[in-house]
Amino acid sequence: MEQRATTHHVHKLSFILLILSLAFPSSSFELRPSVADSTFLHSNDTAISDFRVLNRRALFQCPDLNPYLQINVTTQGDLSDEQFITVNVSGVLVPSDGDWVAMVSPSFSNVTTCLGSEAYYLQTGDTSILPLLCHYPVKAKYVTSDPSYLSCKNQKCQKYGNNGDCEVRTCAGSLSFHVVNIRTNIEFVFFAGGFSTPCILTKTDVPLKFSNPNSPLHGHLSSIDSTATSMRLTWVSGDKEPQQVQYGDGKSQTSEVTTFSAADMCSEFRLGSIVVPSPAKDFGWHDPGYIHTAVMSGLQPSSTFNYKYGSDAVGWSAEIQFRTPPAGGSDELKFLVFGDMGKAPLDSSAEHYIQPGSISVIKGMTEEVENGNVDSIFHIGDISYATGFLVEWDYFLNLITPLASKVSYMTAIGNHERDYSDSGSWYTGPDSGGECGVPYETYFPMPTPAKDKPWYSIEQGSVHFTVISTEHDWTEKSDQYEWMKTDMASVDRSKTPWLVFTGHRPMYSSLGADDQFLETVEPLLLNNKVDLVLFGHVHNYERTCSIYNSECLAIPEKDKNGIDTYDNTNYSAPVQAIVGMAGFSLEKFPDDAPSWSLVRISEFGYVRAHATKDELKLEFVNSDSKNVDDSFIITKK
Repeated sequence: MEQRATTHHVHKLSFILLILSLAFPSSSFELRPSVADSTFLHSNDTAISDFRVLNRRALFQCPDLNPYLQINVTTQGDLSDEQFITVNVSGVLVPSDGDWVAMVSPSFSNVTTCLGSEAYYLQTGDTSILPLLCHYPVKAKYVTSDPSYLSCKNQKCQKYGNNGDCEVRTCAGSLSFHVVNIRTNIEFVFFAGGFSTPCILTKTDVPLKFSNPNSPLHGHLSSIDSTATSMRLTWVSGDKEPQQVQYGDGKSQTSEVTTFSAADMCSEFRLGSIVVPSPAKDFGWHDPGYIHTAVMSGLQPSSTFNYKYGSDAVGWSAEIQFRTPPAGGSDELKFLVFGDMGKAPLDSSAEHYIQPGSISVIKGMTEEVENGNVDSIFHIGDISYATGFLVEWDYFLNLITPLASKVSYMTAIGNHERDYSDSGSWYTGPDSGGECGVPYETYFPMPTPAKDKPWYSIEQGSVHFTVISTEHDWTEKSDQYEWMKTDMASVDRSKTPWLVFTGHRPMYSSLGADDQFLETVEPLLLNNKVDLVLFGHVHNYERTCSIYNSECLAIPEKDKNGIDTYDNTNYSAPVQAIVGMAGFSLEKFPDDAPSWSLVRISEFGYVRAHATKDELKLEFVNSDSKNVDDSFIITKK
């Protein structure tokens, strides 16, 4: 069966390429191995679901002559910046468990079949009958989410007989959708046939619009240097005119404004001058509006300030209180660190990409921030998992606002932000969906040396953080390798005694890692006496001994409280930990873990860290139970 299916896909792919070659006879076209293998890559890295392959389904107009069928939205006036709305379907003659409703934006998106676009989707790795929609839905829900739908508890008589008896009864259902201000109008489309064999029944007559598509939204903070006397604020608006951040006692700064377009996204297929678009360039594209950024200067480290952002023309955000991190070289730092968080819907809808643990993790970290236990946050790769479906950045930014608007939110780039064939990424899988780092670098400007060189270092409290990109060239003599070597060698350990090295892909994992990365970069860690190495990418939590060259050079001892303690007074090797358990579906560990793997936990959570001059303590907090499932200490006497 598998062989026959593979043969069918190969023949189909060959036919499409033949048609393309006839259409462009002067072009030379070769299918790259990374494209041919992308079914395997996507099934492992991007978790294809029925909803996620909607664009790879044939679309039909339902043969439904039902004159009673309607879909409408219960809302008072235009949409606010964030709200739950009720969508009602009514006039249904025979309810089915395959009936569903999609939220589509912009409302003028083509929701009919794109018969000429089949080749666009080859790079997504699914070569079944293509496609469903010319534009991908933001989210969708089965009408069976309303428990009364199939039983037709909410019914209406549409036609009475001469004797007064009801001759035609119809059924109805209601769904709740969580909507955030994505600036473009919205419509809802009612489908039958489920996600696998869908057809259109009807759609809303009048698009819904946001009351203020230019609202300043999703303000998030980041540090620009180690002094902690300036903080960058980045926010999103539908308006391109500069706005302001007002802060402190009457200070203000005017924003710099930028954006990106579909033309900035990457494409994999090139046929002479013809480009076959990626998801980000084609059916996943959504206008990002305008990204504003301004630097609040004249601040003091470890201090609290208020700010608001916007303008009189577009409106102002609420006033927000934030805390600056401690300056580099000061005595103490409290930070949170994690990777691979993404987002999940607040309305139980189906979306392009869902990271089920993200809601509980964000809730737990928000409580930490509100309790004053956090100076800064480090999110080390796989940020939103938008992967070419750009509207999901808005939902992600909305989700992290309670955190990122109040403390410094520092990031590292991951494969799902950067990787794409022929784009300059070190790994050539299609994991970014064609984003190629452009949205990431626009939404999260870090203190990097240049565009598309997303590595940097920063000092906060007693810690020097070296943040790298595992998705760019890290081989010897590369720009990044030379930077890593110079940066770590320059650390003043009397000022910042702790050196923490972090990026996305791990060097050590019970589930396997890149041996070349290990062999190339690990010697730099040992030579510069790195204390702690933190990575994500693998979706669990794992902690090693003091490790080098796959061997334990030291084993922690239990302190009086039973906590594993690594004594770095006589340095041996770094401790390495994977912290990729913040949202993405968890990965199980093998039965026979290597001896260097001391702790393995497959639960959602985040790491809480506390650094002083002579102790670095880390705790893995289970976001569901709120328990500390692992803790360890690194000391220097």
